[in-house]
Amino acid sequence: MTAYSEKEARRLAIEQSLTKRRRFKEKLCHRFTQAVSDFQLVEPNDKIAVCISGGKDSMLMAKLFQNLKRHNKIPFELLFLVMDPGYSPANRQQIESNADLLGVPLHIFESDIFDSVVHVEKSPCYLCARMRRGHLYKQAKELGCNKIALGHHYDDVIETTLMSMLWGGQIQTMMPKLHSTNFEGMELIRPLYYIREEDIIAWRDQNKLTFLRCACRFTEALSEEEHDQESASKRKETKRLIQQLKKTNPAVEANIFNSMHNVALDAVLAYKTKGEKHHFLDTY
Repeated sequence: MTAYSEKEARRLAIEQSLTKRRRFKEKLCHRFTQAVSDFQLVEPNDKIAVCISGGKDSMLMAKLFQNLKRHNKIPFELLFLVMDPGYSPANRQQIESNADLLGVPLHIFESDIFDSVVHVEKSPCYLCARMRRGHLYKQAKELGCNKIALGHHYDDVIETTLMSMLWGGQIQTMMPKLHSTNFEGMELIRPLYYIREEDIIAWRDQNKLTFLRCACRFTEALSEEEHDQESASKRKETKRLIQQLKKTNPAVEANIFNSMHNVALDAVLAYKTKGEKHHFLDTY
C-alpha cells in the first residue's frame, strides 16, 4: 500500500472530488470538457498559459486543465502563469501555498501594475484588468504559448451581457475565445464558460480551501462587507438584479445566456461587425 504524506493525501482527495463526486464530476469536469469541445478551445500542439490570479476560479481551472491533459488524446502543453502585480507578501504566499497543495507548478513573473493604478480615481479596476491582460499576453508569448486561458465562468458571462445593455447601451457578451488584436498569433480562451459560480464555491468549501478574493492594495485591508461594497459595484448591482428576477422567473439566467445564441438579426435595428455599422434600412 502506498504511504502518502498528509499534504499528498489531501491533494488526492481534492483531485478525486472532481472525478468521483457526482456533483463536481458533472457540473465542473463535464461542463469544462463540453466548453472545450463546443468552442474548440484546445487544439493539437497548443501551448496554453493557464493564467492564475489566486482566486477560486483560476485555481479550479488549473486543476481541470490538469485532468483534461491526463485523459485527453490531443497533444497540448500547459504553463501555469502567475503575474505578481505587487501583491503583499501574505497574498503572494497564499497563492504559492495553494498551488503547492494542489500540485500546480507555477511560473511567476512580476510587474508594477498596482503602483501604476494606485492613484487612478476613475475606473482603476478596469485599467488594472486591461494592463494585467496585456502583461499576461506578452509574457505568455515570450514563453512560447499561443493561448492564454482566463477563469471567467457562466455567471460572469450573463452579468457582462446584462451590464452591457444597462450601462453600456449596447448588446455584447463575453466570448468563449478571442483573437488578440495586439499580440499576433495569440488567442484568449475561457474554458469555464458553462460552469456556474455556485458549483465552484461548493467545490471550494467541500475541500476547505481558502483562495484570494481581490488582492489589490486598496481592498486587501477591507472587511468582507466593505470589500463587497467597494469592488465592482455595477457587477454587484447586476448580480442582485438577476437574483431578484430569479424569484419570479427561475429560468432568467439561462434565458440571458441563451439570448446570445439566438440573436434575430431581422429584428435588430442596427449591428456592428468588424468595426462597420449596418442598419436595418440598408436592406429594407
